[in-house]
Amino acid sequence: MTAQKDFNDRMLSLGLARVSEAAAHASALMIGRGDEKAADQAAVNAMRDQLNMLDIKGVVVIGEGERDEAPMLFIGEEVGTGNGPAVDIALDPLEGTTLTAKDMPNALTVIAMAPRGTLLHAPDVYMDKLAIGPGYDKDVVSLDMSPAERVRALAAARGVNADNITVCILERPRHEDMIAEVRETGAAIRLITDGDVAGVIHTAEAELTGIDMYMGSGGAPEGVLAASALKCMGGQMWGRLLFRNEDEKSRARKAGITDFNRIYTRDEMVTADVIFAATGVTNGSIVAGVKREPHYLQTETILMRSKTGSVRRMIYRNPIR
Repeated sequence: MTAQKDFNDRMLSLGLARVSEAAAHASALMIGRGDEKAADQAAVNAMRDQLNMLDIKGVVVIGEGERDEAPMLFIGEEVGTGNGPAVDIALDPLEGTTLTAKDMPNALTVIAMAPRGTLLHAPDVYMDKLAIGPGYDKDVVSLDMSPAERVRALAAARGVNADNITVCILERPRHEDMIAEVRETGAAIRLITDGDVAGVIHTAEAELTGIDMYMGSGGAPEGVLAASALKCMGGQMWGRLLFRNEDEKSRARKAGITDFNRIYTRDEMVTADVIFAATGVTNGSIVAGVKREPHYLQTETILMRSKTGSVRRMIYRNPIR
């Protein structure tokens, strides 16, 4: 309770926006250069520098990987000045390293912040994900349903036929059966090559994006980030961790997870108020990408607070010196 009381999300939100903006600026120099690692490293460096300027006692709970895999922004790393509230940080300095390297749409810098102990410490494994936007009864769809059952249940809840539903799915060989089953219902599918945080966010603005539901497996850390965004925007989300071997189960145990079959709801992945910021790197359907002009860089950031449900879009022009 004390941690939540000290968490002044209104005052911290603009600082969080600066963190995502700095990462976007840094990685923008690598757009279209074909070097995923360099693009990611530029974003990591800039994000860490900005985080360490914030008056927080931050711990990275969703980051670049385990300490032995990532020299900076590793899981468990302490960030901030050490003054201020104790907070959990979930981040992806560059959601879409391949998208950036190839100059393809929807690369983002993404970060979320919540009171200490309120974000799921998801290990770096796969997560089976399902998300829909706001306005539906609770649990109208579920992970225990087949893909076709989900489509038909959502269509019934909307009062439309299945061919009026559009589902967003990550284009991967592991999803071929799912894609075929969804198409058999008559529903449309929007395939994305990367960036499933953006895919989940699309469901919260179905009237703008045309996406009614997101389903499929992807990174568990990105699942927590997506749940943070959806908690701010409204909508429902479920996630179930998927383990391929004993090493991945060991990672989960280290993160305090013992029930390997548990289905997490949005509010179980993010148990308290959260703030979320994402800045466009390449042009996308959520925010515009970095625009390079002769004398300045321009970014667009979406900044959200679950406490108020506020969604703020900000344009930032930074002179090039």
